Amino acid sequence: MADEFTEKFDNTAAGCDAAERLDRPIHTERHVRVVIVGAGASGLLLAYKLQKDFSNLSITIYEKNPDISGTWYENRYPGCGCDVPAHNYTWSFEPKTDWSSVYASSKEIYQYFRDFGNKYDLNQYVRLQHQVVGAYWNNERGQYDIKVQDTAKDKTITDHADILINAGGVLNHWRWPDIPGLSEYKGTLVHTANWDEIIELEGKNIGLIGNGSSALQVLPAIREKCKKVTTFIRSPTWVSPAPGLDPHEYSEEEKSTFANEPGALLEYRKRIEKGLSASFGIFLRGHQLQHDTLAYMQTQMKDKLGDEHLESKLIPTFSVGCRRFTPGINYLESLTKPNVEVVIGKIDSITERGCLSDNGKEYPVDVLICATGFDTNFRPRFPIVSHQGENLQDKWARDPQSYLGVAAASIPNYFTILGPSSAIGNGPVLFGVETQVDYICKFIDKYQTTNIKMFHPKEEAVRDFVEYKDNFMKGTVWTDNCDSWYKNRDDGRIFALWPGSTLHYVECMKNIRFDDFEITYAGNRFAWLGNGRSQTELDDTADWAYYIRENDNDTIPLSTAGQRKLLTKSGNNGQKGDAVSWTSA
Repeated sequence: MADEFTEKFDNTAAGCDAAERLDRPIHTERHVRVVIVGAGASGLLLAYKLQKDFSNLSITIYEKNPDISGTWYENRYPGCGCDVPAHNYTWSFEPKTDWSSVYASSKEIYQYFRDFGNKYDLNQYVRLQHQVVGAYWNNERGQYDIKVQDTAKDKTITDHADILINAGGVLNHWRWPDIPGLSEYKGTLVHTANWDEIIELEGKNIGLIGNGSSALQVLPAIREKCKKVTTFIRSPTWVSPAPGLDPHEYSEEEKSTFANEPGALLEYRKRIEKGLSASFGIFLRGHQLQHDTLAYMQTQMKDKLGDEHLESKLIPTFSVGCRRFTPGINYLESLTKPNVEVVIGKIDSITERGCLSDNGKEYPVDVLICATGFDTNFRPRFPIVSHQGENLQDKWARDPQSYLGVAAASIPNYFTILGPSSAIGNGPVLFGVETQVDYICKFIDKYQTTNIKMFHPKEEAVRDFVEYKDNFMKGTVWTDNCDSWYKNRDDGRIFALWPGSTLHYVECMKNIRFDDFEITYAGNRFAWLGNGRSQTELDDTADWAYYIRENDNDTIPLSTAGQRKLLTKSGNNGQKGDAVSWTSA
């Protein structure tokens, strides 16, 4: 009988492990090989969590750049910085007391993640200048075969992974504007996401294409040093005046308070976060917060522009929040300066000398800065091929549909960070990343302590989620008539954002819905029960009677509602009174 039972286990790594489990205690942690793509914020956090809470695990992070920190390594343009308060652009558990200002520079943020990597010795897992160029599921091995280009040595290597995690992000594949003649330009051409720090701007005529978040930071940073800046704006956008927080440099006294006064920084961060959570109504069509915020921002933009022509062209008619709005510190004021010319409309073509606008006029410039964003279609930058030969690049080419932003239907043992329909609309992105990383780690724990061979979301689960998401979005301002990277360019559906608030997403991702997954086991699905013994029984230092207690007051509630109230200290906190307001000055 024993032979018949063990014959059910195949020769894959998972099958061999399952057979060996029969002689081991329940929940024995098998060896798991995890490969992470990208050593930006998400990849580093994954390594930190896996290192902190797991054993018998091997981790490699492949990073295409010469250094870690991802987008904060790549983005170095003048004025580049965080467009949310820096004290809330950190990991929830890793505050920084000495940010220089409310909105920190890209160099400071880059250093924050480098310091994080050094503090926890995460660089040991990173292979710099290694770009993943393909991942192919191997049915015989029950693993991914991963092709990696070592760009420093110009050679391709092969690795293997039980679990593949794509932490490359969505805002990392910059694109030139789709304007005829771009290659004909004879001056200096540069993209904000690929900035050349040796470019000289002093005393020159500069062209700036775009009015997204990068352009809003570039213009005030370069205006005073340039002879003239001609900024080309195709469509209006809401420019936030950063209500509730004065965008100032922190004094030494403030930094000292944050560093030395117990609870001061925590309370400050909580005030900001509460305000962000309270702001979600802005994004709901017809909500009073949307009405109040729109009126406030209209007034602010008019006051700062002080020009009826610019007001008529630059203040949108669509709802606040349809496009991502960012604090445009000194941006609107810069548009009115004598050495700034605002050209509203479409650029018909790029000439040898500069830009030919649809008003028929050519604008010669010495340096042309393209603040034109990224390719945000969520299609992976390399093939990810499933057990059935399906390539996720093809699957997500036109209509990327994820499972809760972290996985893809029928793609086995694969996770992604900040996938389609997961970016949070009303809060710093990093807490959304934390939520996803915790979710992924819980799944890895399940995989490691059982004899699961392969898992992936069911097609019907993804269809149901996308159907829910599309229905929810009908009631949001994100579906207004505006040009936004939140939208699928083919059909206008919202595919970048989570259908709900920050807290909504956190609660959704707290527990794994295993019934939404197709799970294949190596051999008998209960092989993980092992030899009938607990690992506790083999640990002489453990309390073998840990469940004996004097009362039932110190246990975690069994209900979802009870757990939520315990976690959030419900009944003990007033919220709105001490929260930073994001809707008024």
